[in-house]
Amino acid sequence: MTASAPTRILLADDHALVRRGVRLILDSEPDLTVVAEAGDGAEALALARVHAIDLAVLDVAMPRLTGLQAARELSRRSPATRILLLSMYDNDQYFFEALRAGASGYVLKSVADRDLVEACRAVVREEPFIYPDALTALMREYLQRAARGERLPGSVLSAREAEVVKLIAEGRSSQEIADLLVISVKTVERHRANVLAKLEMRDRTQLTRYAIRAGLIEP
Repeated sequence: MTASAPTRILLADDHALVRRGVRLILDSEPDLTVVAEAGDGAEALALARVHAIDLAVLDVAMPRLTGLQAARELSRRSPATRILLLSMYDNDQYFFEALRAGASGYVLKSVADRDLVEACRAVVREEPFIYPDALTALMREYLQRAARGERLPGSVLSAREAEVVKLIAEGRSSQEIADLLVISVKTVERHRANVLAKLEMRDRTQLTRYAIRAGLIEP
């Protein structure tokens, strides 16, 4: 990308109306242009393979793969691509998960018209963007953990286990999950058993509640 070229953006959100609104905001700026749109995390990753992009703007909660899962894979596959996550949730957990997934910024949909353009520009400049209301919560979280001598915890589940939990919570059968992830049914069942043991849970209902709290699916 040259100094005069606009930032090429991949936009992913499973709601077409939201995508349209976000695209209007971005395309109205001379230094930003949306070159590809996706309806879920898996489609976003596929499009990232065939489009030259500088920035991925991903919704946190999407079908098949969430924005968090797509961000994790995209940051591994293409470290130079900047990532910005969009969310309707003002939630500390989602924010920290976004950072762990490789995102450089987190924008609330409720104030996207105010913050989104600034966030995109900051992230492209390799500067982190934190929505203003998160600063107090962020400082409080770190200070409390530092006072207790703790570090921020890593994710309890592996990336593959999180994928399986998400699909279970969406009501998919073991065969459907196996087909989607291109693994055997036996492997799906093993992941399910490992997850239940790790989380000390018994059934799909409890896994679904966990998936909502962890931002894998929308409530």
